[in-house]
Amino acid sequence: VEIYSLHVDCKVTSRFAHTVITSRIVNRANESREATFEVELPKTAFITNFSMSIDGEVYPGIIKEKAAAQNEYDSAVSQGQSAGLVKITDRKLEQFHVSVSIAAASKVTFELTYEELLKRQLGKYELLIKVRPKQLVKHFQIDVHIFEPQGIRFLETDSTFMTNELTEALTKEQNETKAHILFKPTLDQQKKKSELDETLLNGDFVVRYDVKREATAGDIQIVNGYFVHYFAPQEMPVFPKNVIFVIDRSGSMTGRKIEQTRDALLKILQDLRQEDHFSFITFNHKVVEWKSSLLPATKENVASAAALVQTLTARGGTDISGALLAAVGMLDKAEGLPERSISMIVLLTDGQPTSGERNVEVIQENIQKAINGNYALFCLGFGFDVSYKFLEKMALSNGGIARRIYENADAALQLQGFYQEVATPILMQIEMQYPENSIEGLTKNNFKLFFEGSEIIVSGKISNELDLLPVEIKAQSHTSNLTLKEEASVKEKEQVFQNQRYIFGNFIERLWAYLTIQQLLEKAISAQEEDQKALEAQALDLSLQYSFVTPLTSMVVTKPQQQEELANKPTEAG
Repeated sequence: VEIYSLHVDCKVTSRFAHTVITSRIVNRANESREATFEVELPKTAFITNFSMSIDGEVYPGIIKEKAAAQNEYDSAVSQGQSAGLVKITDRKLEQFHVSVSIAAASKVTFELTYEELLKRQLGKYELLIKVRPKQLVKHFQIDVHIFEPQGIRFLETDSTFMTNELTEALTKEQNETKAHILFKPTLDQQKKKSELDETLLNGDFVVRYDVKREATAGDIQIVNGYFVHYFAPQEMPVFPKNVIFVIDRSGSMTGRKIEQTRDALLKILQDLRQEDHFSFITFNHKVVEWKSSLLPATKENVASAAALVQTLTARGGTDISGALLAAVGMLDKAEGLPERSISMIVLLTDGQPTSGERNVEVIQENIQKAINGNYALFCLGFGFDVSYKFLEKMALSNGGIARRIYENADAALQLQGFYQEVATPILMQIEMQYPENSIEGLTKNNFKLFFEGSEIIVSGKISNELDLLPVEIKAQSHTSNLTLKEEASVKEKEQVFQNQRYIFGNFIERLWAYLTIQQLLEKAISAQEEDQKALEAQALDLSLQYSFVTPLTSMVVTKPQQQEELANKPTEAG
């Protein structure tokens, strides 16, 4: 079975990426064989379309409500056949896998489409394309078109498998607002050794870029009555942070995990700014405060904390509740902290609560009461023995985020990377205001914190009669309270995307739907049960309307002989 053509075609328009992967396979054997299509795509993406054509006959994937699709599937298939088509493969990717039997000399074309909104992290957007054909491919091509009306500030490609020969197959063209990246290696360039049929193409192909930012109140783009507003202020004073690290040293952290935690904490300590205050709480079944209060991040204090970190060892149970309440108590009674500063708690744990309060619902409730909206809680779950759902709900209920740390060689880097993302808060209490009666379906427009290098995105639908879209941003910076104003001419903004060759029609409307679904699902995590149902119902409607495979929908893939399989969206919380 030979893959004779594999095309990855990706169009990024104003951070919204639309990727189509087409694989053409021929069975050169003289009997029927299994043809497999395996694609790894970013976890943040939603699949929107899939089809197979076998000898001219097309078998489309159909997106349905998850429960309905599951019932249909269960009745059509005896139990125990075919596992789901999509599974999480690593911290950034999930894998879509389908195989079908094709007759001798037959051809099959697989086509998968997925979409995602690229998220700005540490000052850049990253488009990740996983390349793993597992064989030499006669016609192999990756095509990336980027159009950013704000202008492209820098653009780089990176890959884990490049050789000098393969670099020759890579071309980049770029002007002010557009870029085209083409990677088209010949059969010879793909080979590991000229006499062998092994392929070099195995790994990540990454495009990173950022855009130019002129306007202070961000940038507004409009297509077909939908707008998106990007806001990423730069060069602002950084808020001092008051941060308490709450570190699990229970028995399960023994060995590599505690070593990687030590490595990461030593680096993080070096990154603290002089005006920051910090402290450490370590816990197993006992909760130990390093000092009774937060200390300024002077050279001496940092050195003394580093000495403590060096001695961290792991044994005993896990009292998550006691440790978090101790951290909140320390912040509550802290004195002499800078007036305009941001307080946060960073929890790192690898397990379930086994000591002290063990009921996760009670812990969540107690912590939320104690924090009372005053501090942000960030939860890092190390490995797969944690209850990620519990950590995620706790973080989202308290103005923070949760992240799973994968137990790989780079775990210390993952921890540091997370810290870098939240290390430089430059705005708080951000309110993005638009004319109330002329905007429908506005996405989240109030944000507690803004970290340097990230981006705030708000989208909505403009009512027909609006000629000018006025926006007002209110926020607090370290030195002052800001009000930024801007107005966008709807007609002028609509012009920008006219006659652009590679705009896929209503991309801002799809971006709006993608963002709305992501936010509804996130809100549902920390909502009460009745609200949760309403939020999920809304997200389901949009998922069906815009045909996205989200955690609430399934794609039913029908094969020849009426066989059916399901593609579901896996989530980090399982």
